[in-house]
Amino acid sequence: MKHLLCSGAVICAFGLSASQAVADLPFDIGYGDFNWDSYTAFADQYDLSGQIVTVTGPWTGADNDLVTQVLSYFEEATGATVNYSGSESFENDIVISARANSAPNVAVFPQPGLASDLAGQGLVAPLDDATADWLTENYAAGDSWVDLATFANESGEDQLFGFFYKVDLKSLVWYSPEQFDEAGYDIPQTMEELKELTDLIVEDGATPWCIGLDSGAAKGWPATDWVEDMMLRTQPPEVYDQWVSNEIPFDDPRVVAAIEEFGYFARNDDYVDGDASSIVTIDFRDSAGGLFTLPPKCYMHRQASFIPTFFPDGTEMGVDVDFFYFPSYAEQDLGNPVLGAGTMWSITNDSEGARALIEYLKTPIAHETWMALSGFLTPHKGVNTELYSNDTNRALGDVLLNATTFRFDGSDLMPGEIGSGAFWKAMIDYSSGSDAATVAGEVQQRWNSIQ
Repeated sequence: MKHLLCSGAVICAFGLSASQAVADLPFDIGYGDFNWDSYTAFADQYDLSGQIVTVTGPWTGADNDLVTQVLSYFEEATGATVNYSGSESFENDIVISARANSAPNVAVFPQPGLASDLAGQGLVAPLDDATADWLTENYAAGDSWVDLATFANESGEDQLFGFFYKVDLKSLVWYSPEQFDEAGYDIPQTMEELKELTDLIVEDGATPWCIGLDSGAAKGWPATDWVEDMMLRTQPPEVYDQWVSNEIPFDDPRVVAAIEEFGYFARNDDYVDGDASSIVTIDFRDSAGGLFTLPPKCYMHRQASFIPTFFPDGTEMGVDVDFFYFPSYAEQDLGNPVLGAGTMWSITNDSEGARALIEYLKTPIAHETWMALSGFLTPHKGVNTELYSNDTNRALGDVLLNATTFRFDGSDLMPGEIGSGAFWKAMIDYSSGSDAATVAGEVQQRWNSIQ
């Protein structure tokens, strides 16, 4: 196969005609500072010539093209053919195909809760103990990734059922470097310093925060992210896990305290653009706009790594806007917890090729090739971070690598009636003035009704 030689970590595969037949391998094998040794070592172990590995996941459009390009290296190394099929209705499709014994070899789950349900029905194959050991050793906050992918099997025994690959971050605060410099503000390194900065901005006659909780039918979810981040910053990760699974009630004093920590920022009229009650009517997609006005309507906006999609046209990352890690409390001594999301690759139709693909995901090259394209973050400690496609992704990757704990978005792990129902509503009610203990109790009542 003819390979394309790229001049640096850039996107080389787009804009080429199919007849050129180079889009499958966007970076020439052996070129640049990629870890090609990991590719060669893997290729020497496997000959899967003639085998087909089927993969399905949530990625369509441009993301479909990216994952297909990355998987082309697995094909080149092993001789196997990988057929990836993306679906916008993945969650429904995978349940139907698994129950009909027609599942693909590998399914890419955007939410581990669904994989857990299928694993409990015997529809997902467990991974071996060596993979759990590998994750602990090679991923930053490795035990967290093992915990997130460990579920009860049909017999109720805990086993590892997935491999996380491609991660998103939520523990971020966005700001304007120019506005910070002009005002003389420093990046806070602890939650205590963040609160001091918030007060300082008010003393200077300005507004610290822009917050928006409206999201149409999904109204309220941005507030759940705040609360989840506060749980990770005020309680050990095992307490977070107990809360998400309702092993401790939603109205436990520790949960109520985390809601009130969100309220410290969101329910103070001096702290938010407009006033505290208005945040429930501001669309989250619009709420960051206050960073870009002159003078700024606000100086900080806490939101996930996807929010730049909604910044004004022409916004230059690292110049017009940048981010810092939503810091932890120095006095709590809980390390650097990170809230986020990610995709988990699981075997839903066991085969030699499926097992080999999971092994391939352990190699640095499997991560670096997607890093060098776009839209990919990894906790793999063995990759060359210089290969990230831009400085912003590199800095986001550093947040992941510095994490001592990673936890998945809690509302996504809860039953739908809770995580995307009662929890969302409770945060709107709380942000509108209701008592934290009261709204938490209402969520617990819903939990009780479905158990």
